[in-house]
Amino acid sequence: METFDWIISTLEYYIWSYPENFPLMVALLLIFGLYITVRMGFIQIRKFGHGLKVVTGFYDDPEDEGDINHFQALTTALSATVGTGNIVGVALAIHYGGPGALFWMWVTAIFGMAIKFTEVTLAQEYRGTNPDGSVSGGPMYYIERGLGDNWKWLAVAFAGSAAICAFLTGNAVQANSVADMMQTDFQIPLWVTGFITASLVAAVILGGIKRIGKVTSRLVPFMGVLYVLGALIILFINYDAIIPSLTTIVSNAFNPQAGAFGVGSGALIFTLSYGVQRGIFSNEAGQGSAPIAHSAAKTDEPVREGVVALLEPFIDTLVICTMTGLVIISTGAWDMQHKSAISPTGDNVTYELTEQATSSAADGEKVLYFSEGVAENGNMKHYAAPVDTMFTDEGYSEPFTGRITLSKNESDEVYQANMVVTEDDKELSTLYGGVVQNGAPLTSAAFEKGLSPLVPGGGYLVTFAILLFAVSTSISWSYYGDRAAQYLFGFESIFMYRLAYVGMHFFGAVVSLATIWAFGDVMLGLMAFFNIIALFALSGVAYKITQKYFSKDHESPES
Repeated sequence: METFDWIISTLEYYIWSYPENFPLMVALLLIFGLYITVRMGFIQIRKFGHGLKVVTGFYDDPEDEGDINHFQALTTALSATVGTGNIVGVALAIHYGGPGALFWMWVTAIFGMAIKFTEVTLAQEYRGTNPDGSVSGGPMYYIERGLGDNWKWLAVAFAGSAAICAFLTGNAVQANSVADMMQTDFQIPLWVTGFITASLVAAVILGGIKRIGKVTSRLVPFMGVLYVLGALIILFINYDAIIPSLTTIVSNAFNPQAGAFGVGSGALIFTLSYGVQRGIFSNEAGQGSAPIAHSAAKTDEPVREGVVALLEPFIDTLVICTMTGLVIISTGAWDMQHKSAISPTGDNVTYELTEQATSSAADGEKVLYFSEGVAENGNMKHYAAPVDTMFTDEGYSEPFTGRITLSKNESDEVYQANMVVTEDDKELSTLYGGVVQNGAPLTSAAFEKGLSPLVPGGGYLVTFAILLFAVSTSISWSYYGDRAAQYLFGFESIFMYRLAYVGMHFFGAVVSLATIWAFGDVMLGLMAFFNIIALFALSGVAYKITQKYFSKDHESPES
């Protein structure tokens, strides 16, 4: 198992993080985004209005081949992209890259709109019809049919990566995030949450893409409006901080400054790289997943669905991610300490010891001593930022006095905790104090702070949003996975894949998923790599289809 973990972590590093200054995968997606934007004549700007017209149903024709209408195709794809990336990803980008990272997420979204247009147009052009009259499409089909049989190996490689990624990143990881959150916030057992969410997912996905489309066409607008409405209320309350926040975002994009509590590196290449990475993860442009959903749309014009797809990065990143980022920055939550419970032995907590004051314990361990909540011979850090006074109780009335035994982590640079003991030898698993937050807790803290003038418990809006986003992501990714399974093993394999998918959802809720998460990210990276190769090769085809479509007059079916 250790060997497997090492292989997965190594692959993940080389796919998503090598070279560290500017990862190759990030560069590849950006280069294609710039290339196709120029080649298509900035279609994401010129034809944005046409996309809105299509998605509102102006061109819908029930007689066209396909399974769902344009709006349902958009919401199905959005339910897979609008999710934890909009809540967790933005917070991660701001924490590590500073406010300027949000600017580079915007840049990625603009290029991503052209990428989405291209891959969805090709998916519609090369989709196929199944024995039951439904349709299937996606990168595996436009690779094989567009590039020929000599490239079938690439189509198979993409489909294999997609089937595994859907099983893991699109499913098990989502279930785990929800179950862990519900246990932390409401003490609900993992298996209870897993059973409930798995049942919901099963009830939807076993009905196929038509039921998925109906559910997502209602769920996505509801959860998106609810989340954005909460954010807008906060921005209305803090209206005087919006312009300064935007100024901070733009200025830090080119001249990043590290925050007062160590948030952000202050390095331009790191801010740019982290913003681009989080943008890619958020809107999934170029990863080849969304074309599978859009292939099911009822239309006889591939470009018509392509202009619908270019709306996705706009909604996902330029609207929802921007709302999240502005809330985090305008409330000041990104660079301040928040009262919180933390696990001293958690992966996000590290320790430093003063060289002259380290004390030896059993088995070569070191000890960090606390007196009245303050470390005496070193530092305790949460997300690499120093913590405030530590307490033993949730009421913050009993400062922690005692010791934390430490050992070096694998990098041999910082210490991690093994045991926390009070001065009267009582072992603790949780401490309370002021800490810099990251990820979902940072977004939750920002909503809590932002909505506090009106209502308490604003952070629970984020909890509810994550719950809906994660379940909807699992629902949509099931369709991506079963289309990939169909391509690999035939139409008859779909039902068995769906059953296994539901079982994996429950399994993901009740087990630790560190390696599974990394494995899913590896598959996601391979999906993107295989897809970008095909998009470069077929960009000329997409260009010709686009030119032909816009050279004609377009009227609604009733005209």
